[in-house]
Amino acid sequence: VVNPGSGGRWSGRHYLKDKLAATIATPLDLLWRDPLSFPGSQTEDKMTLRKKPDLPQGTLDLLVLKSLSLGSMHGYGIAQRIRQLAEEMLQIEEGTLYPAVHRIEQKGWITAEWGVSGNNRRARYYSLTTEGRAQLEQEERQWEYLSLAVAKVLNAS
Repeated sequence: VVNPGSGGRWSGRHYLKDKLAATIATPLDLLWRDPLSFPGSQTEDKMTLRKKPDLPQGTLDLLVLKSLSLGSMHGYGIAQRIRQLAEEMLQIEEGTLYPAVHRIEQKGWITAEWGVSGNNRRARYYSLTTEGRAQLEQEERQWEYLSLAVAKVLNAS
């Protein structure tokens, strides 16, 4: 196989490596497993690539408030913190995160100020306000209640 730009030959190893890299799903694509593929199950090795489920309405606000309750951070940091706390099961896209952050800021639950990020770039750092902390507590209680109610219905025999 010839690399058209170099005038030379590609080694078969590099060609195969590049070809495989283009066809293998990324780890984030593999996060959404078939519900039956729990560790130890017969279908554990058969991962199904599916569309990840959407967050229920209002859940993103709760996740943003919770991540900011652990300390102020910039938008990218919020997304990374949510992903980290969810053990890689959730990934919040910028196009979803920033409108939510601005909406929450307009409600007075967070404030923003300019600062310098870890890679020496200018970034807006968001912090939870007193109203935001109260809202977080209220939303946590509502989430726990709703989760319990849904679990009771799903576990009914």
